[in-house]
Amino acid sequence: MKVKNYVEEINIPEGVEAQLDGSILMVKGKKGELKRDFFDPRIKIQIKDNNVLFDVKVLTKREKMLLGTYVAHLNNLFRGVKEGFVYKLKICSGHFPMNVSIKNDEFIIKNFIGEKVPRVLKINSDVKVNIDGEVITIESNNIELAGQTAGSIEKLSSRTGFDKRIFQQGIFIIEKPKRA
Repeated sequence: MKVKNYVEEINIPEGVEAQLDGSILMVKGKKGELKRDFFDPRIKIQIKDNNVLFDVKVLTKREKMLLGTYVAHLNNLFRGVKEGFVYKLKICSGHFPMNVSIKNDEFIIKNFIGEKVPRVLKINSDVKVNIDGEVITIESNNIELAGQTAGSIEKLSSRTGFDKRIFQQGIFIIEKPKRA
């Protein structure tokens, strides 16, 4: 069913500033600043009276799905500049003790299952990685960067061809940010 002249209205939370430059929305808060491009010729975006408005001339199934995605991205932007996002990972080493360190924006795993060559991952500058014993904490105001870094670290310490239920050595995600 098609709906004509549909407007979705999202309130801007307190302590958050939003500016619109064309289709790029810039959001500032106490944790920093984020930008996102909300370009689609069928959906117009504007800011009025401390609200972000998404205006759709004809709302079909496709526009409704895209609008839901835009609203979720916008809520993640607001939450990111207010609170930030935290992922936690756990280092699980069985027979061979793993050495995990951070040097110059590089995450380094040494002696993973007895390997002589260290495994290295480049870390984005907008992401803070902290190692405290067996727990690795990843913090960022951008949920996509934080999640991608956590997934890349988990993938860096994985092995193919082995049963994960038996060979439980590696780095695993144990905590993700809660949904709002």
